[in-house]
Amino acid sequence: MEIVLWIVIFLTTFGVMEFNAWWMHKYVMHGFLWYLHEDHHHKKHNSWFEKNDFFFVFYAAVSIALKVAHSEYDLWWALPISAGILAYGIAYFIVHDIFIHQRFKWLRKANNKYAKGLRRAHKIHHKHLGKKDGENFGMLVVPFKYFK
Repeated sequence: MEIVLWIVIFLTTFGVMEFNAWWMHKYVMHGFLWYLHEDHHHKKHNSWFEKNDFFFVFYAAVSIALKVAHSEYDLWWALPISAGILAYGIAYFIVHDIFIHQRFKWLRKANNKYAKGLRRAHKIHHKHLGKKDGENFGMLVVPFKYFK
């Protein structure tokens, strides 16, 4: 039973992270922390790194803190939450940074219906260069209209 609960917490955390990513992207990144996210929409920098990468570091720190809480304070539930955040971070990196933005030249030939919809939704998101009037702030869950 314990392993089932662990898996449920892990999967729930992964799912909640998609909603969290949408909310953070819409209200924080396109809100009061736009100055950290703006360079992701405007490629006015010569570095491979973006200020936007700070958000990745933030979630990595949360995941690490939960792993430490699990180890130091024997909080069993902190480990599946930490692992769920880590798994979402890996998925985000693969889908957003590698597949969509091609920060590494991998996964270029993925061309199934989901891949096309994902790319289309993100392209529409990036057509808005300012912090206002954006659309489609999620990452893995894409509205059906982008699959047509």
